[in-house]
Amino acid sequence: QVQLVESGGGSVQSGGSLRLSCAASGYTFCMGWFRQAPGKEREGVAHINSGGGTGYADSVKGRFTISQDNAKSTLYLQMNSLKPEDSAMYYCAAGRWPYNCGPGKYNIWGQGTQVTVSS
Repeated sequence: QVQLVESGGGSVQSGGSLRLSCAASGYTFCMGWFRQAPGKEREGVAHINSGGGTGYADSVKGRFTISQDNAKSTLYLQMNSLKPEDSAMYYCAAGRWPYNCGPGKYNIWGQGTQVTVSS
């Protein structure tokens, strides 16, 4: 089974940037980034399908960019113009399908990386 390892989290001030990485140990289809803040439900942030098509939550559109390297072995999330409300544990996930990247379609999860944005 594919394993996912996230990195790149940290603490930044509002308006700053971070780039998260997720290393995959094998071939993947849909890949996504999710986040969960204390006391809140996990929410989808961005996804990328096997054709390179992407989707974003409204709250991060224009600020975050999801991408993969050519080998599709590493998933990235470039986060710009960070806000305190972006603070959360961020998880990458791999799905079973190449183009069905909707919620509930992910079966492999990383351990998470913490992002904290101070005002």
